[in-house]
Order: sequence, then C-alpha cells, then structure tokens
Amino acid sequence: MKQCSMLGWPAWPLWICILLTLSLGAQAGDLEQADIARRFPPPLRVAAKLTEVPAWPLNSELTPAGGPVGYVFESIDLAPIPGFEGTPFNLLIAIDAQGNFMSVEVLRQHEPVFLSGLGIGPLNEFVAQYAGKNLKQRITIANVYGERNRANTDSGKVVLDGVTKATASIHVVNQTVLASALAVARVRLGLATPGEHIPAEVRADTFEKKDFATLLKAGEIGYRQWRNAEVEALFSGSEGSGLDPLALREPDARFVDLYVAYLNAPTIGRALLGDAGYQKLMERLSPGQSAYWVATAGRLLLYDEDFVRGSVPARLTLSQDQVPLAARDADLELASPAGAPALASALILKTPELSGVDPGRPISIGLDIVREKGQVYPTRIRQTLTLDYRAPGRYFTYPPTPLPAWLVAWGARWPELAAIGLALVLLSVVLARPRWISIAPRRLAIFRRGFLAFTLLFIGWHAQGQLSIVQLTGAVKTLSAGQNLGSFLYDPVSLLLIAFTLLSFFVWGRGTFCGWLCPFGALQEFLALLAQRLHLKVKHLPPGLEVAMERGRYLLLGVLLLAAAFAPQVAESLVEVEPFKTSITLGFERSWPFVAWAAFLLLLSALYYKFFCRFICPLGAAITLGGRLRRWDWLPRRKECGQPCQTCRSRCEYDAIARDGHIIYDRCFQCLDCVGIYHDAQRCAPLIFHARKGRDFPLPRADGTHKAH
Repeated sequence: MKQCSMLGWPAWPLWICILLTLSLGAQAGDLEQADIARRFPPPLRVAAKLTEVPAWPLNSELTPAGGPVGYVFESIDLAPIPGFEGTPFNLLIAIDAQGNFMSVEVLRQHEPVFLSGLGIGPLNEFVAQYAGKNLKQRITIANVYGERNRANTDSGKVVLDGVTKATASIHVVNQTVLASALAVARVRLGLATPGEHIPAEVRADTFEKKDFATLLKAGEIGYRQWRNAEVEALFSGSEGSGLDPLALREPDARFVDLYVAYLNAPTIGRALLGDAGYQKLMERLSPGQSAYWVATAGRLLLYDEDFVRGSVPARLTLSQDQVPLAARDADLELASPAGAPALASALILKTPELSGVDPGRPISIGLDIVREKGQVYPTRIRQTLTLDYRAPGRYFTYPPTPLPAWLVAWGARWPELAAIGLALVLLSVVLARPRWISIAPRRLAIFRRGFLAFTLLFIGWHAQGQLSIVQLTGAVKTLSAGQNLGSFLYDPVSLLLIAFTLLSFFVWGRGTFCGWLCPFGALQEFLALLAQRLHLKVKHLPPGLEVAMERGRYLLLGVLLLAAAFAPQVAESLVEVEPFKTSITLGFERSWPFVAWAAFLLLLSALYYKFFCRFICPLGAAITLGGRLRRWDWLPRRKECGQPCQTCRSRCEYDAIARDGHIIYDRCFQCLDCVGIYHDAQRCAPLIFHARKGRDFPLPRADGTHKAH
C-alpha cells in the first residue's frame, strides 16, 4: 500500500472515517403543541398534530365549525435539505387554508455565515418576506450580484430579496420553505402537483361548433364501456364474487358507460352545457380552477342515495399523477347534451382552488363499485373502474417549464462564471506550457501577481468563491443524514472551482488550487511581498518542527471530519481554525476575536512564508492527499539538480525541493520559479557552467570525487 511520505501512515483511514458517517440518523423537530400554542394565541387554537402529515392544524374560535384555518409545521420534519454547512435548517412555517404563508420563523440553523458572521438578523429579515405570498405563485430569489433576474418578473412570479455573501444558503432556505409547505398543501389542501411546472392555460378564444357524436369520435369526450363479465372478473377470488345475479345471467350485457370531458375549453363546454350553461359555469370558477363533465349510462350511477349537491361524491375520484383530489359537484342544473345517448347520471366536478391541476395533462376518473355480503353487518367489497382522459392539446397554451432553482442560480451568475472560466483556461494554458511565461522573471512576476490579484479581489471578495474546509465537513454531515449533495448546486462559483481542482489533481497535483486559486493564499502572498518591501527578513522553522507541523495538518483534518460525523456541534467550532470566512467571505466584518485570529495568522505568514497554508490549513491537507492522484512529474529536472546544483532549492520559498534535487510535490505551490530557472541560461548553474566550460557539470562519484562530462 502506498504510504503518505509526510505522515508515516496510510491515507485511507481518513476516508474510512467519512464512510462511517453513513450510519447516522436524521434529525427531528424541536417543538411540542404547547410551544406552538404560545406562538399562535387566541382566537387561534392549535389542535393535535396530524398523523398523515407532521403538522398542527390551526382552528379559529370565531368559526368553530369551519374546520382548520391554517397549518403549522417544522420544515425539518418534511424537507430536511442540508445547508452549506451540511445541517438542515429548521423553520417554523404557517400557511392558511388558501395556501398563503402566514409566517416563517427560524428555529435552528448552523450556517457559518449566519452563526457568527452576518448574524441571524439578515436571515430573519429574509424569511419575513414570505408572509402574504401564496404557494400558487412562483417564488424565486433575486440575484444579489445584480438585478438581472428581476427583468423577467411576471404576474405569477414573486422575487424575494436575497442576502449578500449568503447566496447558496438562501437558496437552500427557499427550497426548504417551498418543499415543506407544498408537502402539507398536497395532503391537507388538495394540492395536486409539487409546483415543478406551470399548468397549461385554456385558450378561451378557440371555438368550433361540434356536436356530441363528433366530440366523442375525436376523443374530446373520454369514453369507456364495461360489460357485466368484466366487472365480475374484478371481484373474482374475493368475497364479492358471484353477488350480482344479473351479471351472471347476462355476462355480455352492458354494465356501465363512463364519459368524461374538460368543460373549460369553449368547444367542449358549450357543446355539452349550451352557451348559457357554459357562461354560468365560468362565472363560478376561480382563476386556474378546472371543471369536468362526468356521466354514466347503464346500471351504475355516479352517486348514491345519500349524495348532497355541492359535496364530494363518495363514489367518484378525480386524480392526477396518482394524487387524489377532493373534486366537488358544481351544483348546476344539467340538461342532457344534444345528440347524447340516454344518460343515467351526470355531474360537473370542480377541482379545488389550490389544486394546481394541469388540464393539459392526463387525469383519471375512478368510479367505485361496492358489493355487500351479509345481512346484519354486511361486508363491503369495493372495486374501482378507472378512465384515463386527456383534453386535446390544441385547446391549450403551454407556458415554458420553469428551470430548476439551482439552474436559475447558475444563469444569474453567468458573468462571474464566464470570467472565472476564462481565467481557468488561461491558467491551464500557462501551466501546460510554462516555459515562455517563466523564463523571464519580470514577466512571470507580472502574470503571477496579476492572477493572484484576480483570485483575491474577484474570485474571493466579489464572487465569494473561497473553497473551505466547511464544504468537506458539510459533505460529511449531509451524507451522514442520508441526503445527497444537491445543495452544492446552489453555489456555482465554488462548484466550478471544485471541479477544476479535482481535474488538476491528475495533471499537476495540489499546487494548482493552493498556489493560484485560493483567495486567502493570495492574500498571504501579497503580505509577504509587502514584508519584503519593508525589508522584513523571512524566518524559517527548524526542520524537525516544520515536518511535525506539516503532519499536524493531517491530524487536524482527521479530527474535523470525525467531529463532523459524530459531534457536529463541536465541528462547528473547530472549523473556525480556518480564517477564510472572516477574511474573505465577510471581508473582516466580524467580531474582534475572529478578526484577531485572522490577523495573527496573516502576520505569521508575513514572517514565515505562507505559514497557514503550509502548517495549519486542513483544506490544504485534504488537497495534498488529492494531489497524490497526479499522473506526471511535470516539473523538469536535470541530472545535475541536487548533484551538486542547489540553485533551485535555495530559491524555493516553499522548501519543495529536496537536497537530492527531486520535487516534493506535496509541498509544491506551482509558483513556476524553478521552471524559469531551469530554462534560463542566465540563472541555471548547469547551463552557465556548460556555456563557460563547454562541458557539463562534474557529477559526484560514489567515493565523493567528481567526474566531468
């Protein structure tokens, strides 16, 4: 097994620590019924928690017989979506019976930017914006890097103000609020779809005069017939078998004909209801509400003797996407449509106002058949006849399906992504062909300092692209909770940098990110340049201490990953050893202990070159391990390097060149200084010697003497 040369032990135990986290369980809600009651005083009353969905109904003393006026629930019970740090938010959400948000309250959160950075205030201000918004609206987040997405605002879209420096976290909050509220609305308010697409809209201006037979032949009226034998086969093998004497005597006779049609389309609605009836129905429907004409001919009726007009027929079920809807009778007087056969029963069913039914997609009509066996306490045996129906597409306009929220976040940040993408292409070209840029010291210095300035100012402080150990510990927490890493999609800049860094492991090793793309590393390098201008002498640690501290990074990484898996709250404190949030994410706008720690580390880095990167950084330790996937030794070496030439080694500020001349890639930050020296006839000692003497450097013999070439 390949050993970690810096550690003296294999790297694999660290990854086993991550796999062990998969055995941990999910979190549960925080509140009891009494806690909810304190938040919703009279005239509201909090009922017992429901069994079919973890929510508390809110009743009103003003309408004691009117049923729940709203529902309260904790998001962690319904949508435990991991945040940036890996722990789900827990929000207390209240919606009313019409699907309006009454309130959203933050109960628990572990996002680093809100814990001790920006504070909880901006998050509370953000969630307060949900009050009064409706689940039927498309709720999105404004792009805090500009108002580009506000230009697309339409009447059905609500844009909430985001929080600067917390873009990814705020997108997760929005998904948590909507997913948990929709889960309750589907169960308690009859919501049909989870709001991933916009329902089709009926074309009110499309009309063609047709009769019943034409509509039926074209499939615009759905139809199916069941014969007695087919119905009897449904009960075969059950206690209901053989209980219908007529079906046994006349198996080929008709049992029932079932019809269904979409009435909102003028061509169908006016044909079945007449012009006056159609107009009356449209006046009774709310915007977005659908109506379906359902009728039977034959032995079976749509309703039983206990049916009350305006209620939900007990025998009928209307569903979409396998979600049943409490469709009510529209309570309209119906005449038999012209040209229709003799009908046994007919109703108009209205979908619930909040249902979100998409009339352009298929629905199912279920009609129950109930047989009874026994006299005193009869056993009831039920079977359902199902008719699938889809109204013709020409009667609808189909709005484009909204993009997923994570993809919207990517689109909103395309300028930043484009700029960083071009920078990564440029960096790849330079690293792949480094000779031209590195052979001239001034040219290399200008390019390197310019790129590091871009990394610090644009990637770090503007685009908030500082990769962090929190992303690793957050991934551990997320996987341990049985969740996926989808929350990473809401931070496109970081995801782009992560992807590039992973690819760079195989080509150049750890130095690509640590040497060029880490904003905090760039800040340290600029401070080192300032110290040089101030004539501060760079200090060096004793070799033994240096090696011990390098190994300490791996120990710290292991402790953080284990803490994330088994003691998440401890991990939240331990990750503060990393000053990235203080110095880059928050731009030093933080309480003094954190600012003092970041300043102390920067001061050390001015005196000891890249001190934090080389001796403390746990993310750097993880990246160093990843760098061992490197396939090529891409830094060129001569046979004279280290034997006896020590030029590159003496000038390497990272101590990444061993005394024998080979590159210690675990320490290399890819500054390209040694590449420039290697190709420069004015700086490379073997080239200078050859130019002066006409022969190669004398190489040492085994006995310590030299031989010339």
